[in-house]
Amino acid sequence: MKTIKLIALGVLLTASFNCKDFKEGLKQGMEDAKAEAEAAKEMEEKEMAVESITFKMEAKSESNVTGEVTFTEDGGTVSMTAMLTGLTTGEHAIHIHDKADCSSADGKSTGGHWNPTSTPHGKWGAEEGYHKGDIGNFMADAEGNATVTFATDEWCIGCDDDTKNIVGKGVIVHQGVDDFTSQPSGAAGARVSCTGIIQ
Repeated sequence: MKTIKLIALGVLLTASFNCKDFKEGLKQGMEDAKAEAEAAKEMEEKEMAVESITFKMEAKSESNVTGEVTFTEDGGTVSMTAMLTGLTTGEHAIHIHDKADCSSADGKSTGGHWNPTSTPHGKWGAEEGYHKGDIGNFMADAEGNATVTFATDEWCIGCDDDTKNIVGKGVIVHQGVDDFTSQPSGAAGARVSCTGIIQ
């Protein structure tokens, strides 16, 4: 009888310890699940955050080219939409330049093309290389109006990566066409409109 009581006591003690371990494990599991849910929510909110900045384009080089350009970052991709008026009919070039400085009458205060990776000028995506500011050419209609759209994951708005961050750069519309071969600018001619990308 004594042996049976000792066995019963042992079973109860084991069950008690197992129950305690189970409760602690359950508590830890719930805490881990809560932490994972909070991390997932934070990541989702970060991914859902959309940043958009818009700037007025200013006429340069005695032109009448004005408008506005909007940059929107969503899910790691930056989209640009430029709406322009006052252009001559036909094809023109648009680039991102090195400085957000439109103070000079000819727009040259923006410096050269934005080229943080020190590559040759070229058409966007070219194997031989291209500047991060080499957006390309667009068409203006018979009334001198144009809408330019462009999107890339090689830009960001205000991030810590200097090879991607467009803040502090300038947008330039040229009178001529980018030939994608002349170095370092594509021989696109006069700078007829300008804005600075400033947060």
